[in-house]
Amino acid sequence: MSIASPPSAIQTLLNLMAELRDPVRGCPWDRKQTWQSLLPYTLEETYEVVDAVDRNDPAALCDELGDLLLQVVFMAQIAKEQGLFDFEAVARGISEKLVRRHPHVFDETVYASEIEQKQAWEAIKQVERAEQAQTGLFAGIPAALPALRRAQKIQKRAAHVGFDWANWQQVVPKVHEELDEVAEAVAHQEPFARIEEEMGDVLLAASNMARMLGVDAENALRLSNRKFEQRFERVEALLADDQLSLEAASLAQMEAAWEAAKLEEKSKT
Repeated sequence: MSIASPPSAIQTLLNLMAELRDPVRGCPWDRKQTWQSLLPYTLEETYEVVDAVDRNDPAALCDELGDLLLQVVFMAQIAKEQGLFDFEAVARGISEKLVRRHPHVFDETVYASEIEQKQAWEAIKQVERAEQAQTGLFAGIPAALPALRRAQKIQKRAAHVGFDWANWQQVVPKVHEELDEVAEAVAHQEPFARIEEEMGDVLLAASNMARMLGVDAENALRLSNRKFEQRFERVEALLADDQLSLEAASLAQMEAAWEAAKLEEKSKT
């Protein structure tokens, strides 16, 4: 008589999710969820993964990846109940895609350079989009992506058909040009919608410059936000050492504390 092996961790998770969704014995909250209602939680968990990575916190990352995996399992279970697909199909699909997109690893294809490999990668993705009846140069780029991330994806697609700058230096005058147009619109007291449009052009040009430099604009801004937040927290602490609150401090005092915080950062590097 053989002893059955215990279920794998992923199978245990799938079983738990099925129980939570059981129409009789399941949890009322879990039973009423839909793909749409789970979206805010999925986005929140994604950002918490990003935050754990930014903090270089392995324990938190492990925990947050589990929370993100739960959203995948949850949505797959809902699909399974509707006879659409299940978690097995999700895992099988991504496995097949990885093999298909890496012929240099799983087949005998040889690329002469990293550039040739990237070109082949894009060609494979283009075939996939065609098979899914996604037409148009920008097909498949989610409209819900953060704006900076989507801007760089759009620019990258345009670059693949030759619509691109030769180097990042050529983008610098464009950034200055767009900034001048913002200043001109403000000086002429243009409608707010016009000023907003010109500011959008500044951000688009800046994201294009970042792409040319190999910088992920969304990630760069997120890191700058974190740096500003941490530095300003230090400003608040320095002012508190002088018995000053942010509300009571003058701009000059805050700027002095800001410079002091910057010097502290430099001394640590």
